[in-house]
Amino acid sequence: MKTHDFYFDLPEELIAQDPLLDRTGSRLLVLDKETGEIRHKIFKEITQFLKPGDCLVINDTKVIPARLFGERVIDEANVMPGMQPGQAGARIELLLLKRHENDIWETLVKPGKKAKVGTKISFGGGILMGEIIDIMEDGTRKIQFSYEGIFEEILDRLGEMPLPPYITHRLEDKNRYQTVYAKYEGSAAAPTAGLHFTTDLLKQIEEMGVKIAHVTLHVGLGTFRPVKEENILDHHMHSESYQIREEDANLINETKKAGGRVICVGTTSCRTVESAADENGMLKACSGDTEIFIYPGYKFKVLDCLITNFHLPESTLLMLVSALAGREHVMAAYNEAVKDRYRFFSFGDAMFITNEMM
Repeated sequence: MKTHDFYFDLPEELIAQDPLLDRTGSRLLVLDKETGEIRHKIFKEITQFLKPGDCLVINDTKVIPARLFGERVIDEANVMPGMQPGQAGARIELLLLKRHENDIWETLVKPGKKAKVGTKISFGGGILMGEIIDIMEDGTRKIQFSYEGIFEEILDRLGEMPLPPYITHRLEDKNRYQTVYAKYEGSAAAPTAGLHFTTDLLKQIEEMGVKIAHVTLHVGLGTFRPVKEENILDHHMHSESYQIREEDANLINETKKAGGRVICVGTTSCRTVESAADENGMLKACSGDTEIFIYPGYKFKVLDCLITNFHLPESTLLMLVSALAGREHVMAAYNEAVKDRYRFFSFGDAMFITNEMM
C-alpha cells in the first residue's frame, strides 16, 4: 500500500487557525463504516448517535508548555573567533517529547546540525540549563536538564504551548488547546478530538447511560512526523507512553462483555486500548510504551467506533481511520468534507465513524 493512496487535495484556507468559542459548536460528519452513508450534524448532536451501554474512552493527558527557546552556550570546546567562553551563541528551539528519569528528556532540536553531544543550552538567562547527551537514530536528542526549584514551575514560566506548525495564529487562551478533562501532564500535543467536549455535554452523555472510561497516552513525536516512505510499511512510529488504570479497564471489559460499543475519542485513545488489549480484546491495568501503527488490514480488538478530527493528507492518522471504515469510504467522506468547507486539523471540525446510524 502506497502513501499516495491517502492523498487528497486540501485548500489551505480550510486549515482551522482558531478554536470556536463554543467547543460543541463545530460541525460533525457522521460516517457509517459499513455502508459509507454520510450525515451532517453539529457536534453537540452526537448524543443522537449514542445509546445506553456504550462506553466513551477519553485520553486525559495534559499538554505541557513543551516548546522552549534558548541559546547555545559557548565553552572552551566550541569557542569561535571573537567570542568568549560562557557567552551565549546561536538561538536554539526545543520541543520536549518524552520524559525519562534523572531530568532527561527526548527532544526535537532546531537547528539540529550544530546540536552535537556535549552542546550546552541556556534557557531564561540560565534559569534552566540543558546538555545534549545522546543523538537517537531518528535525529531526536536526549537532553539532561539542570535547575534549582521545581521543573514544572520553570517550564510554566519559560515554555510555550507547542501548537502544530500549520497553525500560524497566536492562541489567546492556552486552555483551548487542552481538553476539559486534561489531568496528567506529559503531552507535546493535544488529543484534539476531545477538544469538542464540554463538562455539560459529558454530563448529558453520562445521564443517557453511556459510561466514560479514562486512559492516558502522552502524545509525542508521531503527531508531527510525516510519512516520507513510499511504502507505508516502511514507516516507523515513535514511541509514546500510556497508562490504563484498573477501574477503567474494567469499564471497557464490562462494555464488551455486555455487547455494548467501545467508542474511542481520538486516535490516541484508540492506539492506547489497541496496544494494551490481549488477543481476546480484554484489558487490565497496565502501563508501557507503544509504537503501534494502524493501517488498512488491521483487525481492531477493542474499538468499535471512533470520534476524530480531520487529518493531514498522507498521514498515519488518516491511515488509521481508513483501517476502521475502509479507504474508499474515508476518502469519499474527506472529499465531501472539502467540498462542504469543513474545517480541518487540530481546531477544526469532527467526524464520528459509527456502525449504527440510528
